[in-house]
Amino acid sequence: MSAKKVETYKLAKGLEISRAITGLWQIADMEKDGNTLDPVRTAQFMAPYAEAGLNTFDMADHYGSAEIIAGTFKKNQSEGPKAKLLTKWVPKPGPVTREQVREAVQARLDRLQTKKVDLLQYHAWKFSNPYWLDALIYLQELKEEGLIGAIGTTNFDTAHLRIAKSSGVDLVSNQISYSLVDRRGGGQMADFCAENGIAILAYGTLCGGFISKKWLGKSEPTGDGLSNWSLMKYKRFIDSAGGWGKFQNLLEVLNKVGEETDRSISTVASKYQLGQKAVGAVIIGARLGENAHIEDALSLFTFDLTKEQRKEIKSAIKLLDPIPGDCGDEYRKPPYLTASGDLSHHLEEFPPVYKSIKNGSKERIDSGTTWETLAGYSRAVRIGDRVLVSGTTATHGELAIGHNDPAAQAHFIIDKIEASLESLGAKLSDVVRTRVFVNNMSDWEAISRAHGERFADIRPANTMFIAKLIGDEYLAEIEAEAVIQLVAE
Repeated sequence: MSAKKVETYKLAKGLEISRAITGLWQIADMEKDGNTLDPVRTAQFMAPYAEAGLNTFDMADHYGSAEIIAGTFKKNQSEGPKAKLLTKWVPKPGPVTREQVREAVQARLDRLQTKKVDLLQYHAWKFSNPYWLDALIYLQELKEEGLIGAIGTTNFDTAHLRIAKSSGVDLVSNQISYSLVDRRGGGQMADFCAENGIAILAYGTLCGGFISKKWLGKSEPTGDGLSNWSLMKYKRFIDSAGGWGKFQNLLEVLNKVGEETDRSISTVASKYQLGQKAVGAVIIGARLGENAHIEDALSLFTFDLTKEQRKEIKSAIKLLDPIPGDCGDEYRKPPYLTASGDLSHHLEEFPPVYKSIKNGSKERIDSGTTWETLAGYSRAVRIGDRVLVSGTTATHGELAIGHNDPAAQAHFIIDKIEASLESLGAKLSDVVRTRVFVNNMSDWEAISRAHGERFADIRPANTMFIAKLIGDEYLAEIEAEAVIQLVAE
């Protein structure tokens, strides 16, 4: 096998990463029985990766002591380019303040033993709660202050990448599940990222280890056959993609290509992903001190797939069922494709965005804008099983969201409508009518497409108007009516 330098990707000014990133999420699994790994000893197992040119490591605040181990390694590095440490902040749902965001970033700095986080990636559990945008805006301020080198997101869908980007957040990456089994990172996600200079950092490319020769020709595992969280999680993805039989067909094709290229099934799968639009890097998990796949990772950069081989792999992919929804939906709506099949090991509850006010048979909410007090109206009102949501624009506090982007504004408006409904005991799926007011005739299609994405399976009655809206910054205004559907016990 001929030697070749590890490919790199310039993620941001001063931040060049290896295109094969070593993921440290398995540290949480290794520590799940309460045994905290020794940071000095465990950090030594990172050295062979960095020495081989695989000097970029991905972790998170909830990956056990991964940040502490990685920080210990980088601090004690004596030679060669310093390791690039990418981490995440995954707060619980609810309001955030500037102080809380600063504290979270400072905690990352302390654990990583550094003065600046190379890349801080943010995860939002629920987009109907507008505080996710506050968090990103506050992170942007800390980036400008110099505490963060670059800002990324993790498990964001296309609509909310669009909202963040158009609202002034300088995003450089979105880390998402993207593999031969899970193709959601292609299509509109890849198009938007490519057009806006956002790199896709693809995780799950090996489906927790399922995409390997170890599982080729094996009977379907159940129960005790799934030895760690990653296997439990990605077995759900395989089931959602059509089941074990279709997955085995994919492995057979990968094995054929692997034999032709003298590479492993895993390497062939990762190489295919590296060639996809907007993909900056693939993330390959490691269990530090237990197994290392350094040679496999290095071999990614010593060969190329032919057009015919890519065509064969693509044909096998087409036989799989598409994973439902957009990127990150597995954390926000059923089917929850997590290790436990729900969010029980992540969250206890989602707090309502707005506090309801009861007055006899009527229940209402206010969102706190000055307009509501000035004009004497409520953001939404519930009477019996009906919920009426006032005309809603893309504002959050004093901020106008989605500058000059009608699709971003429409998505943010629908988020606000969803938050209003949830605060009064309804759901977006309960909506039976929407009315859409468009400021500029040229924006009608972009706004209609956003409405179509969010209401594709709900299909309420709808009317669109061209109207002069109050405020030149507002490109759209939407109102909604919902009837709460009671589920029979």
